[in-house]
Amino acid sequence: MTEATGGMSAHGIGQASAARVGMVALIVAEASLFAVFVVAYLYDLGKSLSGPSPRDVLSVPVVGTVCLLSSSVTVVLAVRALARGAVRRCGAWLLATVVLALVFLTGTAAEWRRLITREGLTIGTNLFGTTFYALVGLHASHVLVGLVMLALISLFAWRRALRPAHTERVELVSWYWHFVDAVWIVVLTVVYVIGR
Repeated sequence: MTEATGGMSAHGIGQASAARVGMVALIVAEASLFAVFVVAYLYDLGKSLSGPSPRDVLSVPVVGTVCLLSSSVTVVLAVRALARGAVRRCGAWLLATVVLALVFLTGTAAEWRRLITREGLTIGTNLFGTTFYALVGLHASHVLVGLVMLALISLFAWRRALRPAHTERVELVSWYWHFVDAVWIVVLTVVYVIGR
């Protein structure tokens, strides 16, 4: 089979392996970066000399968490649809993923607005503020990058520029998205459960 018929030539297999290795390398590097921020947050937890503390101002972002974790399901459905040749259905699932990500980011922005304006917690208020905004902001920036990639792929699907031959590329973007979701589980646990 050739790439045009959905299979891969020997040359395509080598390229696919390189792309997969590249994405795994990116995820490992990013996981290392997040690990440093998580350790810094845990190390500084409870060392702030002044308030507010996490217990005083944080609540578990249930709606945002449900949306972000649900987006892992929608992106899988998008990849499966594209592999079957259902490009429009893929675009619809990608659009759903983008909407769920936007709900998550809107919730994060609303939380930050409340923390800054009502609770007086800024990045310079205390160690908690510094490490909280650094860790949660790092995650939010990764969500934003994934959101842009998914939105572009969705646009390509709607403009009929996306083809089943692009399935592996979309799948690799979905790996990044699953990584972002997995990191959120760690951040949620560290900041909103253990840290309170």
